[in-house]
Amino acid sequence: MVDMLASLATGVVLIVAANAGLFYWGGWSALRSALVVALIAVTVYLSLVIGRWPGGDIVAIHLALYLLASYGCGLFLGLRGQSGTQSDARTRWHWGPALLIGFFVTLAAVNAVFIVLAQRGLSPQLSQHLLPARESPVTSFFPGEISHDFQEKEALFNDYLAQRRRQEERGWRVQRGWLQRPVLGQPATFKIVVRTRNGEPVTDAEIHGRFLRPANSAQDTTFAMHETEAGVYLVDLQLPAAGRWDLVLHVDKADERHEIRATTTIAAP
Repeated sequence: MVDMLASLATGVVLIVAANAGLFYWGGWSALRSALVVALIAVTVYLSLVIGRWPGGDIVAIHLALYLLASYGCGLFLGLRGQSGTQSDARTRWHWGPALLIGFFVTLAAVNAVFIVLAQRGLSPQLSQHLLPARESPVTSFFPGEISHDFQEKEALFNDYLAQRRRQEERGWRVQRGWLQRPVLGQPATFKIVVRTRNGEPVTDAEIHGRFLRPANSAQDTTFAMHETEAGVYLVDLQLPAAGRWDLVLHVDKADERHEIRATTTIAAP
């Protein structure tokens, strides 16, 4: 996706240039230039994003700023066109439209900055300057993805509750942990031990899971574990970022599924 701030700035520059060209060299009126350029800008932008929809908030900010830019050009160029035929009192820039345009331009620009920060976070240099030093890196972005979405549909939520009841009745005991302290950039072995309620090992199970990055789903890591001895399963992992991770682990055997949810922390090197 094209950087939002760059696309906003590029669009505004092109709109201003198109209005000025039609007004000064095309001989069009300021109102006609503003209307035509605004229509073209909206049409072109929607045609570019319709196949890869970036989100309603991003589209709304682009359209609002593009329309405001064309509207401002129409007002300014209209006054320029009247300056030679009317008095200065009638052609000077009135504070009302200027204040209105400035408010909405500022609002759109601030919202655009917030969206970019939510998607990408602060740059490392700015993050170090604004945020105090911590043992683990601080991330300032959150694109909105959530890992636990059973409540989206009642049927899925009811299935989840039924699965949890069967799991409690089954009584499997799952011990989990790292064999060594997990550090960013270094592989570590993740181990689980699965036993029945009576302490017998659960063998020949299919175990797979995902480590979920709360702030960035693009870093989610899927894995499958292999059995090394009766009821003991291992996997070597190297997660791509330091900090907190959520774990969703599934232990499947025959028609039975045991689900574990937990959190872990990857240390900075």
